Amino acid sequence: MFIELHYMQEEFHQLALLKNKNKENLFANRIFDLFDVKQRGVVDFGDFVRALNVFHPSVSKEDKIDYSFRLYDLYGTGFIERKEVKLMLIALLSESELRVSDATVELILDKTFEEADVNQDGKIDKLDWEKFVTRNPSLLKIMTLPYLRQVAFLHCL
Repeated sequence: MFIELHYMQEEFHQLALLKNKNKENLFANRIFDLFDVKQRGVVDFGDFVRALNVFHPSVSKEDKIDYSFRLYDLYGTGFIERKEVKLMLIALLSESELRVSDATVELILDKTFEEADVNQDGKIDKLDWEKFVTRNPSLLKIMTLPYLRQVAFLHCL
């Protein structure tokens, strides 16, 4: 027997491991958008498994870098701009229920762009991002779910 699973964005939010399920969550929306590769507003089981594959321990660092770059490139411009990082930072802080001042958020953004934006043009391109995450491996550590090593079917994708 074959059961087809489809998740609309609202249902996807309910399944997400997020503390605040009643609020709109930018991070969850981005994950849904990246999982919804066919841009249909629906994530089926195949989409889910293919998208989850990037979190497998044996997936290349390059694939993880590409995925994480696309996660932060909210507007799909091929660059990560300060306002995109700010939106994601605020969403992640909110989800973590951490309260920081606007000044602290700006300091985090300043430090991030000082380190990541090599030519200081206000945008992080893919090469900048690759160098940044290589110097800060903890940014990619969250892109690996160790228990997926035992999930054999992901190797077949």
